Amino acid sequence: MKKLSAYKFALVLLLTGTTLSCDKYLDLVPDNVATIEHAFQMRNTAERYLFTCYSFVPNYTDYNNSVLSAGDEWLWPSFPNNIPSWHVARGLQNTNAPLMNFWPTMYRALRECNIFLDNVDHVPDLLPRERDSWIGEVKFLKAYYHFFLLTMYGPVPIVRENIPISATPEEVRVTRQPVDEVVEYIVELLDEALLLLPEQVQNQNSELGRITLPIAAGLKAKVLVYAASPLFNGNSDFAGYTNKDGTPLFNTEYSLEKWEKAAEATKAAIELCHRLGYSLYEFQETNQARNLSEETKLKMNVRNMFTERWNSEVIWANTNTQSVTLQHLSTPAGLDPDALNNSIPVGTLGVPFRVTNLFYTKNGVPINEDLDWNYTNRFNLRVGKEAEKYFIKEGYTTAEYNFDREPRFYATFGFDGGIWYGNGKFDDNDSWYIRQKVGQTQGKRGAWVHPLSGYFTKKYVHYSNIMTVTGNVYTVQPYPWIMLRLGDLYLLHAEAMNEAYGPSDEVYEYLDYIRQRAGLKGVVESWSNHSRLPTKFATQAGLREIIQQERGVETALEGSRFFDLRRWKSAVEVYNSPVTGWDVDQELEQSYYREKILFRQEFTLKNYFWPISEYDLIVNKNLVQTLGW
Repeated sequence: MKKLSAYKFALVLLLTGTTLSCDKYLDLVPDNVATIEHAFQMRNTAERYLFTCYSFVPNYTDYNNSVLSAGDEWLWPSFPNNIPSWHVARGLQNTNAPLMNFWPTMYRALRECNIFLDNVDHVPDLLPRERDSWIGEVKFLKAYYHFFLLTMYGPVPIVRENIPISATPEEVRVTRQPVDEVVEYIVELLDEALLLLPEQVQNQNSELGRITLPIAAGLKAKVLVYAASPLFNGNSDFAGYTNKDGTPLFNTEYSLEKWEKAAEATKAAIELCHRLGYSLYEFQETNQARNLSEETKLKMNVRNMFTERWNSEVIWANTNTQSVTLQHLSTPAGLDPDALNNSIPVGTLGVPFRVTNLFYTKNGVPINEDLDWNYTNRFNLRVGKEAEKYFIKEGYTTAEYNFDREPRFYATFGFDGGIWYGNGKFDDNDSWYIRQKVGQTQGKRGAWVHPLSGYFTKKYVHYSNIMTVTGNVYTVQPYPWIMLRLGDLYLLHAEAMNEAYGPSDEVYEYLDYIRQRAGLKGVVESWSNHSRLPTKFATQAGLREIIQQERGVETALEGSRFFDLRRWKSAVEVYNSPVTGWDVDQELEQSYYREKILFRQEFTLKNYFWPISEYDLIVNKNLVQTLGW
């Protein structure tokens, strides 16, 4: 039998730095007999090995290792020692024991994928069409894991195939490959997968989440957009970053062709998705949620787009994630005042002003550009009126900052005085609302039960969740985390087209699809009529700013911001400003509604990529450390 030899396992450890025990290597076969031959003797065991290959896709709902905590979209109300990602955000990354260390995990994933590809042809009861589909899925996963490594570590070793037992020690000591070569290999894998994958899964009850043709096309589009972005395209900051043999790891020469290829790939992915019936999600009333105002429908377009399982916009969702705990952390404690003793909803996750500032006014332009929005006095107090009752509680005093914002603002965040539709109240004229100052129902309780900034992550909470008044039960509708959706592709296409060819009707068209779903006028109309910079959309640089802000709003709290700020090379500017929010320790409106510095973040050139563990560098003398670490 083809057992995993101790020598081969040692070679694997040299490559990855993994410290897995041998008895947990496969986790697939009975009696802990880790034999590759057994795994591929039957279709059922081979399929289990296939699912093992899937199991390494990062779980963004795992707050310990989520990029949302490591960036600035999730704020925790204290400095807990048991959340590594929060330590990254607070500047405690290190090389001795890197936090959120995906290096060994991703290389184990690649090893498993290669074992599968080497052995899937040995499965005797597998139909040729199914075998091709499985191979396509695993080639996609290989591409995805290489891409994830690229986004986290920059130039990385490529694992085309597993190291054979006969390899010399020097062959085991792999080196980083130049960024362009890594991208080329990822695209090569995706092109091979595109020839094998089905357009859709055969059984939606059991196979949703499996890789299909539109998922692979979408990832290829995203990879090429990232490769064309400033971090990887003509980045002179990494000009001196080389392997030990002097091989440059970054191409410092800018290439317009990379943007042209990205525009072609995004358009192809969108056209494929359209042909297969994908469309931007729009909420349809139900027996439970009916007779809704237009304002609430627009909010539900955003909330349900993210929380409604497998809706028309979802291209790829990670079925290894079920966002139950995430909804507990996002729902305000005592949203129903009669359920104040229900300890499951805690409303712990907060969002800083940096993110809430991105959201437009009701006129569809930035808050600091709108001719009619009182930006200078945005922290003044104002009382909600009847005309605003679907966004802000009538008669409640809150800040000017919360008034006259676009519907996505009210769909994405909960805040003091803000309306919260659903979750036990489905009469649009009698919804819950937030009272978040100290001593009020949703005010700060202890060290954990409150959002640090005063803004709750409402976007994650399914409107039909119910908490009990007696007992300690909070019934949530779980959903898998969205990895790729059609709106994401629209924004990537607009970005690639603008970078490749400049402003055009096609760029405005794809931006306006997103804006129309959010209840906003188009880019040209909004800026022409309401902005202090009425021609901003007419230049490539101005439209770039618009596209990046539109992307920041539309994909807020979805994990894109962490990578977008890096690939745009704007993280140094953004992350070196104070993290601020309301003063949630206060009882009175005049004290609560003042901008408070919560903490200061620091970000330098080295933070664009993760460090490699010093142990891995000792084991493999050919590896060079990430620049700056």
